[in-house]
Amino acid sequence: MDSIITSRRKFIASSAIGLTSLAAMSFPAFSASPFLSDGIRLGLIGTGARGAGLAGLLKDIPSVSLVACCDTIPEHLKNGMKYAAADAKAYTDYRKLLEDKSIDAVIIATPLYLHYPMVLDALQAGKHIYLEKSMAYDIPQTLELVKKMRGSKLIMQVGFQYRYSPLYHRVKEVIDQNWIGKITHFECQYNQNSNWRKPVSDPKLEEAINWRMKRKYCGGPLSELCAHQIDMVNYISGSHPLKVTGMGGINYWKDGRDTFDNIRTVYEYPDGVRSSVTSVLSNAYNGYNIKILGDKATIEIQRDKAFIYGESLSNKRGTVDGVTGATIAAATQGKPVELVFDDPSGKKAEPTIYCLQDFFSCIRNHKQPLSNVYTARDTSVAIHLGNKAADTELFQSWKPEYSI
Repeated sequence: MDSIITSRRKFIASSAIGLTSLAAMSFPAFSASPFLSDGIRLGLIGTGARGAGLAGLLKDIPSVSLVACCDTIPEHLKNGMKYAAADAKAYTDYRKLLEDKSIDAVIIATPLYLHYPMVLDALQAGKHIYLEKSMAYDIPQTLELVKKMRGSKLIMQVGFQYRYSPLYHRVKEVIDQNWIGKITHFECQYNQNSNWRKPVSDPKLEEAINWRMKRKYCGGPLSELCAHQIDMVNYISGSHPLKVTGMGGINYWKDGRDTFDNIRTVYEYPDGVRSSVTSVLSNAYNGYNIKILGDKATIEIQRDKAFIYGESLSNKRGTVDGVTGATIAAATQGKPVELVFDDPSGKKAEPTIYCLQDFFSCIRNHKQPLSNVYTARDTSVAIHLGNKAADTELFQSWKPEYSI
C-alpha cells in the first residue's frame, strides 16, 4: 500500500487519545463557564419539524427554559408546546411573544422569507437570536442584517450546526497539517429521492406547510439543502467564493412547484480552487457527501464519518487490460481509511446540540458565536449568487459591497 496511507494509519492510531483535549479547546461551548443563576428564558418562533426538533434538544441543556412558543398552524403549535415549560404561553402572533420582557432570547425556525422581518422585530425588542439557516431571503436583506448587528450588544447565531461538529473540526485540523496536500477541488452534493411534499390536513394550509415548493418563500435546494455544504467549504477554505456558474430546472417533479428539483453549480474560490455543489431530488444515492481533493489525498465526508484516500504517488504504470487501457495506478489508487475523531459528548451527538450550547454560552459570556452574522452572510450571498447563475445561465461574481 502507498506509504502515505501507512503513515496516516500510524498517526491516527497514536493521536486518538490526545484528541479529547483538542476537541474541548475547539468548542468554546464545552468550557465549564458558570451558568447564570436565574437561567435563560427562551421563546420559540416556528414550531414545525425543525423548530420542534430544536425544542427537543433543549432538555439536555441546563439553565434554559422554553417559556413560549409561536406558530400560525395549530398542529405545529401544539407539538411545540409539548417541549415547553409547564407554565409556558402559546402564541399565534410572534410580535406578542416578543412583547414579553421576561424572555431573554428567541429561536426563529420559520420559512426563509420570514427571517428578515422577524430578526428586525426581535432586535427591536432586545432579544438575543438563534436563527435557522439560511440567514435571509436575498442579498439586500442579508447585508442589512449585517449592518443591524454591527455594534449591537445582542447575540445572533445562525444555525449552521456543522461549524460545531467535532468531525468537521477534525477534517480541518488534518487539512491544516497538510495531510492531503494542496486542495484544488471540492465536490459537494445533497441529494434526496423525495418531492419534499408534506401531508396537509386543510387545503388552505398548502403553501404554509409546503413553502419549499415556491420561490416567493425560499431559494429551493440550494438554500434548503446545499447551504450546509456551501458553508462548510467556506469554513474549511477560510474564504468565500469569487464567482459561480450553474444550471437548474424542474425535470422530474412537475407538480406545480417553481423552485428547482435539481441544481448544479460550480463556485470558484481564491487560488483557482473550484467547488461543485449539486442537489437532485429524484435520486438519493450517496445522499449527503463532500469530497475534498488534494494532490496528496482525498477526504470524503459522509453524514457522521469521514474517510481519507491516499494518492498513488509512485506513479506506477502497466496496462490492466487491453480493452479499457486502465493503468495499475488508476485501478489501485486510494484505499479508504476512516478518519478518527473524538466527540466531547462521548457519543457522536447531533451537532445542533453543540450549536445551541454555544448560543447560550455566548449570551452569558458576551462572545461572538462560531456561526455568526458575518460567516452566515458569506454563505447567504453565495446561495443567492448560485441561484441567480442558474436562472440566468451567466456567471455571477462577488462584489466588494458584499464584504461590508
